[in-house]
Amino acid sequence: MHGPFDLIVHGGHVVMPDRVACMDIGIQGGTIIAVAETLSSSMDSACQKISAEGKYVLPGAVDAHVHFNEPGLGAWEGFATGSAALAKGGCTAYIDMPLNGRPPTVTHDALKLKLLAAQGSSFVDYALWGGLVPGNLHQLRSLHEAGVAGFKAFMSDPGGEGEDIFREADDWTLYEGMRIIAELGGVLALHAESEPLVARLTEQSRQSGKHSAMDYAASRPIVAELEAVHRAIFYAEQTGCALHFVHISSPQAVEAIDQAKRQGLDVTVETCPHYLVLTAEEMEMLGPLAKCAPPLRSSAELQGLWEAIAAGKIDFIASDHSPCPLEMKAAANWFDAWGGISGAQSTMELMIAEGYVKRGIGLNVLAALLSANPAKRFGLARKGVIGVGYDADLAIVEIGQGYTLSADQLRYRHPHSPYIGRAFPCRVTSTILRGHLIYDADLTRPTASACLGRWIPKQSGMSDGSYRSV
Repeated sequence: MHGPFDLIVHGGHVVMPDRVACMDIGIQGGTIIAVAETLSSSMDSACQKISAEGKYVLPGAVDAHVHFNEPGLGAWEGFATGSAALAKGGCTAYIDMPLNGRPPTVTHDALKLKLLAAQGSSFVDYALWGGLVPGNLHQLRSLHEAGVAGFKAFMSDPGGEGEDIFREADDWTLYEGMRIIAELGGVLALHAESEPLVARLTEQSRQSGKHSAMDYAASRPIVAELEAVHRAIFYAEQTGCALHFVHISSPQAVEAIDQAKRQGLDVTVETCPHYLVLTAEEMEMLGPLAKCAPPLRSSAELQGLWEAIAAGKIDFIASDHSPCPLEMKAAANWFDAWGGISGAQSTMELMIAEGYVKRGIGLNVLAALLSANPAKRFGLARKGVIGVGYDADLAIVEIGQGYTLSADQLRYRHPHSPYIGRAFPCRVTSTILRGHLIYDADLTRPTASACLGRWIPKQSGMSDGSYRSV
């Protein structure tokens, strides 16, 4: 097939929704216009060619859950470093979630500040979450109309100090917020842990002088996740609000959410790489680098999550990249250390290593979890699939030629991660955003001129109430 291509990615094993096949990908103006066994250009002199021979070409990942702490926290992870790490990891779009920015994105004015901080600073495309917190119900409509991908709420204390921090939603805020979001046709993402249970167990542990990794894990048991999930589902039944559960850590909670789906509720669930590759026992060895909320679980829970993936009960995988300066992890008392894992750069490689290489889960299944399903759920209509009419967002991956991750390979502002020292049987060798090569393993670090990322505002009324996993 001939065409007026400006870029051909040729000879790779292309991961499409229904199969993996050796194909060429023809690109023009940043869009995929052909996928065929053999492509050539009628304008050879103007057509760039990238060889993917012997490698796999996946759709660029869509990470629906990252925390880039701008504006206001310039010493933490920001758009430039966070998106550079994502680009190196094969991710071509992300949705930034409010937590530690000052001010958090819970008003229209705060959204403008977030957009100003992101403009010209992101290596990959991005959308933004708004927040649901006590006192901002009147802001939800303006945030929705401004183009946020959805809203985020915490059912447990997110931590932090000061007057302008992101705060947990009390039951009234949660219920009334769901009612409003349902009217808007939006989606509410929930951190589902029961604050009364977690707060009481944490207080008991502290008063008893218990502060180890396992003491921390015991203060946030699976029952706290289950209680919050069931409560949120009940509110969704009453309001008709579409829900998305973030970073679910237990197969028991996945089952509860799957039951709600089978009863007809518009609900989706994500888990994270750290719940699929790390256990509570490893948490003790790794130290606070592996502290997160909910905490890491047992090997039985980890295996149960993989079984849920194989059964199609988990909709997608997101990093929950929640970084901090390293000194905030340096605490002997686990309750005092910052909770959050830096892992966005490693998501795709971890899932290929653990899912495809180790467990034989198809690359097309992993591509749906990493790319197509989050793009569909949150209205990134041109993202997540290698097909005609989609953005030419591609990750070229070498499988079989491994490497061991070291701190100097990380592009985070603070290069720490629980995956340092981990051997990977694969690596992302190139990342392409809308037809532009934004990462190549053989090139040096990208410069500011490579910050081609664009904001993808969600159009009002663009929710997908009939969502089903790809």
